[in-house]
Amino acid sequence: IFHYVNLIDLARCAQVSQTWMLLTQNSSLWSDINFSSVKHKAQDRIVVNTLQKWRPYVLRLNLRGCCSLHWPSFKSISGCKNLQDLNLSECQGLNDESMKLISEGCRALLYLNLSYTDITNGTLRLLPSFPNLQYLSLAHCRKFTDKGLLYLGSGKGCHKLINLDLSGCIQISVDGFRNIANGCSGIQDLQINKMPTLTDRCIQALVEKCQKITSVVFLDSPHLSDTTFKALAECKLVKVGTEGNNQITDLSFKLMSKCCPYIRHIHMADCQKITDAGLKMISPLKHILVLNVADCIRISDGGVRPFVQGSSGAKLRELNLTNCIRVTDASVKEIAQRCHELTYLNLHHCENVTDAGIEALGNMLSLISIDISRTSVSDMGLRALGRHGKIKELSISECKNISDTGIQEFCKGTKSLEYCDASYCPQLTDEAVKAMAFHCHTLTSVSIAGCPKMTDTCMQYLAAACHYLHFLDVSGCIHLTDKALKCLWKGCKQLQILKMLYCRNISKQAVSKYTAKLEKREHSDADPPSWLGYDHDGNI
Repeated sequence: IFHYVNLIDLARCAQVSQTWMLLTQNSSLWSDINFSSVKHKAQDRIVVNTLQKWRPYVLRLNLRGCCSLHWPSFKSISGCKNLQDLNLSECQGLNDESMKLISEGCRALLYLNLSYTDITNGTLRLLPSFPNLQYLSLAHCRKFTDKGLLYLGSGKGCHKLINLDLSGCIQISVDGFRNIANGCSGIQDLQINKMPTLTDRCIQALVEKCQKITSVVFLDSPHLSDTTFKALAECKLVKVGTEGNNQITDLSFKLMSKCCPYIRHIHMADCQKITDAGLKMISPLKHILVLNVADCIRISDGGVRPFVQGSSGAKLRELNLTNCIRVTDASVKEIAQRCHELTYLNLHHCENVTDAGIEALGNMLSLISIDISRTSVSDMGLRALGRHGKIKELSISECKNISDTGIQEFCKGTKSLEYCDASYCPQLTDEAVKAMAFHCHTLTSVSIAGCPKMTDTCMQYLAAACHYLHFLDVSGCIHLTDKALKCLWKGCKQLQILKMLYCRNISKQAVSKYTAKLEKREHSDADPPSWLGYDHDGNI
């Protein structure tokens, strides 16, 4: 049980009794130390004392976001000779000198995360000091250059590196990728997200020598084209991801079908040139578990139906059709009939999906997460979804045809609901939240933003029954008052994030008093903006 407790609570547990104190001193509890969960309280003194005491046992150390740490903490890390996994992401005090200290002591490192830090070529020169390094994240590190990447291949180099994250490193040119290829030919997993400077030539330079790549993710790289996938045809890909691209066409799907027989995960969201023909091309592939074609607006029943009828239909676990506005009930019925392993389905803004299609999904025993936001589904469809009682995540945002009655019927059948987004449904009242709270005690995340009929009463319901609630968004619930915050403060002890924008009847004093210990809070007392669809009195 103590393995699940954060460091501050573990210290409190040690004060309960002598027996508990002895249990908290068990070395197995200190092999994996996570300061990130208490990052706002992590100071040099605490980190140094902890690491000095447990350094022979520490295998994994997470300091992500610990902004207050300086030289003493980094020096104490170097004393952890058996350390294998080190996360220094967002540590603002980290620099090349700190990394020199760490490199002198932690030669056993396998995993190193330096993302969002100010390290330069000086740190890259030190990386060969970790001869067994397998995972390296330099994401959003902007101060090293192409020349620094030469060090990955110098001396003993980083020849065992298999996972590399270069997301956001927009300074890397084709030469930089060539340097990586020369030093790290064994790379298997590559992440290069948020790189508007990434081109086909960069990938070609990499793949010339890195032909063991099995997973590539290029989110927000608009200049890549089918040429990239021609280069990657030499690799045996099992996962590919790209997003926000207007150059990739169905030819890339054709290449996957021909050259990647074992591909399992395809994420090609917001690729405007992907059509039904592309989905037909990958339908013979036998191992696809995840398919995301969100915002590929040219896709329709003509692509979805042949795909789910194909070789992977019966194995598919996740399917995202967000904003595929041409998809209709015909596809949904086919999914219900063929995809017996499907756990996640996103039909957000598939405006031609109706109760007829959703009722068919009610018979799917595998489904645990579904998004039907901005569809024309009504209470009838929602009732059918709750039939087998397995749904854990439900999104019905902007579903104007769903009423309190539909939510009541759904919640009666679904006791295991953990996540519910019922935002921007102005027709819903306290009765909807009452049904959620009284039937679904395991709720951890609830959004009722943009529901102007909600009052303090619904907060009383949540506070009385939903003790595991971590996230709550009540923005635009204009009738909530300070009383609502007092109820949450008393009942929802696990609450970490609370959003209260456009809540003019909640005072700043109450926000300070009742939400001071939350991880994140957002509040404004401004009138609701016009895009919410109602005025400051809740009139539509």
